Amino acid sequence: MQLVNIGFGNLLNTARILSVLHPDSQPVKRMAQEAKASGTLIDASHGRRTRAVLLLDSGHTVLSYLQPETIANRLHRENPAEHEAEEDSHADE
Repeated sequence: MQLVNIGFGNLLNTARILSVLHPDSQPVKRMAQEAKASGTLIDASHGRRTRAVLLLDSGHTVLSYLQPETIANRLHRENPAEHEAEEDSHADE
């Protein structure tokens, strides 16, 4: 199991992350509000401004104060073997 730091020492299993989104669009804001109402919202921003919304395969929505690009870079660094395998398969094409 690979974990990625999403800020303040909070860790998520990388295999459970479906997407990392900017919270600026109205549909993403609506998704976060609906998750809060249904009890599936996890606020890992510690009171700071939300800069990324992570959707998990469990149906949970996670708020982070880190930029989506920062989280994506951390995901890429945490799983280099997985990304190298993808690059190798594209090189054969």
